[in-house]
Amino acid sequence: MENKKNVIVHISNITPEVQEALEEKYPDGFQHHVFKVTKPNKDFFYAITVDTQDTSYLIKVDVKIDTATNDKIDEQLFSQHDNIDADLKPTDEDDEPKKKKSDDDDIF
Repeated sequence: MENKKNVIVHISNITPEVQEALEEKYPDGFQHHVFKVTKPNKDFFYAITVDTQDTSYLIKVDVKIDTATNDKIDEQLFSQHDNIDADLKPTDEDDEPKKKKSDDDDIF
């Protein structure tokens, strides 16, 4: 068994060879394969892994954390809902009585 070199690199600094290995390993994207790495000083970063023939890479990736609160989400949902309700309000045309069709209305 050969020993592979271990390398930590940011995704913005990977070589075309590593990019190709990433595309092969994660053809549908790596968003569901990201994990948190905690350093001894308690700092952390997010990463994915990929191997080439001679190297194992720990690739740092940027992660955007959704910090929206439930109140903010509710506000956004209900404000959109209020706009929909305004579109559904009856117009003057809706207040007019509908004429009921009778058999006499049919013309042959």
